[in-house]
Amino acid sequence: MKYWWVNQNQTYDFEVPGGFLWSPKTRSDGGRNHFYEVMAEVKPGDFVFSFCDTFIKAIGIVQRAAVTSPKPDFRTAGSNWADEGWYVEVEFAEIENAFKPKDFMGQIGPLLAEKYAPLQLNGNGLQGIYLTEISKDFGELLLHLSRANVSLIQSELAPAPETESEYEINLEIESRKLDGNLEKIQMTKARRGQGIFKANVRLVEKFCRVTGVSNIKHLRASHIKPWSVSNNSEKLDGYNGLLLSPHVDHLFDRGYISFNGSGSLLISKELNPRVLEQWSIGAHNVGEFSSMQDQYLEYHRDVVFQS
Repeated sequence: MKYWWVNQNQTYDFEVPGGFLWSPKTRSDGGRNHFYEVMAEVKPGDFVFSFCDTFIKAIGIVQRAAVTSPKPDFRTAGSNWADEGWYVEVEFAEIENAFKPKDFMGQIGPLLAEKYAPLQLNGNGLQGIYLTEISKDFGELLLHLSRANVSLIQSELAPAPETESEYEINLEIESRKLDGNLEKIQMTKARRGQGIFKANVRLVEKFCRVTGVSNIKHLRASHIKPWSVSNNSEKLDGYNGLLLSPHVDHLFDRGYISFNGSGSLLISKELNPRVLEQWSIGAHNVGEFSSMQDQYLEYHRDVVFQS
């Protein structure tokens, strides 16, 4: 297990809730960048400390090794970055006691590496650093200073075994000989609610609106406008997705339920009410959707929903 430090001044609001790290593979001039290249070195189970606005704000655990990926939806942040880079799946837990490393340089200073350290000896951050490895002693000190429940974080954020869906995706990619074809790989993953599509959905939705479940391990990223009829942009658009518990995803995908823009749950006459009763789903308001989401929901209500 290794420990990593990531500077997220520009990307914290995207990467932490989205559950990922992303960087270009090279500098804008095409040159090498050590802090991008180490993205390919992180492994599942590694710890990642998120540094933003002079504070350590979150602790993450790597879920999957780096893969080549298109740039996530950073909105205006990262507009000058390349459209292709490294994507690392990381689940983060924001810590209650965010702290300034600068306030503890007496302890931190002796642990800074001579090369690629994330801080200066005076505690100020270093421009140009994105991801860098730190020593075990440094990592354990940061865990101590965070006063976080490390055992709980490890338990809740531990990398999950490869699911049947992921296994099937990998088989499909292999059988179709898609290795190296970034666009087709991402579209394959998006069809099953994974990859960049899932990350983009997480930037819009935080939990299943019907059940309230927020643990991403128990949720699916479901297309609102079906993947089969979406164009390439819509297939990866986070506004074209909802995070749903598996049984809710089943009902939504088959058109047994839908939502109007104001958040009212719509129930098809074709659905046996006994199913809703057994799954403890009642007609209620799940919260208003954005206008961008409602454009997709309008398609779902008109075409998919079995009114």
